[in-house]
Amino acid sequence: MVENRPYLTVLTHLIMVAGLLIVLFPIYVAFVASTHLTEDVISSVQPWFGDQLIENYGTVLQSGKENAGGVPVSIMMWNSTIMALGITVGKIAISIISAYAIVYFRFRFRMFFFWIIFLTLMLPVEVRILPTYKVVADLGLLDSYAGLTLPLIASATATFLFRQFFLTVPEELAEAARVDGAGPIRFFIDILLPLSRTNLAALFVILFIYGWNQYLWPLLITTDTDMTTIVMGIQRMLFVADAVPEWNLTMATAILALLPPVVVVVVMQRQFVKGLIETEK
Repeated sequence: MVENRPYLTVLTHLIMVAGLLIVLFPIYVAFVASTHLTEDVISSVQPWFGDQLIENYGTVLQSGKENAGGVPVSIMMWNSTIMALGITVGKIAISIISAYAIVYFRFRFRMFFFWIIFLTLMLPVEVRILPTYKVVADLGLLDSYAGLTLPLIASATATFLFRQFFLTVPEELAEAARVDGAGPIRFFIDILLPLSRTNLAALFVILFIYGWNQYLWPLLITTDTDMTTIVMGIQRMLFVADAVPEWNLTMATAILALLPPVVVVVVMQRQFVKGLIETEK
């Protein structure tokens, strides 16, 4: 039994506050920089907010940074949102169906196929990226949302996690469903999906952030500036030829890029935590 000592409670709270300040300080610096003129940000680190908040954020949202392609951040965020949602929904849909088939259906080489899927975790991205690019190019999916999402929707990790969860579901549930006349599809929709709610929420958060932060794959398959994602946009703002980076606009873009993942985590945090720590199903 853990003793309830007041000084330990104070110490743990101080450590938590210190950790929170360390995490939030770079975000604070970026937000403050996004409210100043370029000259002010370049000259020194600004300790307090400036008066260019509306102008800077309006510029990046509506017209973008001219020497970085002039793509509005609103378009970049739209592209990243579609990519992140497509990857997330695709990974979850394919993984949960694959795990359901592996656990509840008996067919030849069932475990062989499962281990083949699992072994793909050992293949680094660099090994697969050139053949994948060749396939996408041959199918004419360059500079398209399908090209951004379809090659990334298979997930061995999610398949493994769903399989392990389905193995913990009592066999009596499947037998009761068969007695009630429920077929495989009804059993999957009415019983397994509700039981998997917390797992789905946890994976949704993780996979959305994974899709949102993609950089290498969009960089390879997109040449049209209208298909630029937010991570690509930030990189292009940082590295401009024969020009000084406009740090205020770059920081404004970085702050905007933080918002969708933060919203997803905040909205789904309760289900996300339950999905990671829940042991009783």
